[in-house]
Amino acid sequence: VQLQASGGGLVQAGGSLRLSCEASRDIDSINVMGWYRQAPGKQRELVARISGDGSANYADFVKGRATISRRAGSNLMSLQMSSLKSEDTGVYYCNAGAFDGDFWGQGTLVTVSS
Repeated sequence: VQLQASGGGLVQAGGSLRLSCEASRDIDSINVMGWYRQAPGKQRELVARISGDGSANYADFVKGRATISRRAGSNLMSLQMSSLKSEDTGVYYCNAGAFDGDFWGQGTLVTVSS
């Protein structure tokens, strides 16, 4: 499956943004979808993930500030983030874990200015 991430950009600290991930096929066929991020000089880390039944997990650093969602019967998954901090800066990647493999999108850059 091919994944197209969008929604990144420059935002001020305390602001909000919504990242979207468009899959090349219906996401009902994808077990788990998630967002990862990679800050400059750091390893890629999990931000949030959501299963096909809608259950979600969040990294401690975004709990209470982020909501991941997926729309059944569609090819869309999104991440709503608020109260952004400078440490949220990084490239955000969409990930899909399906029966036929593990897939990554190209990433979208989020820059939070303080």
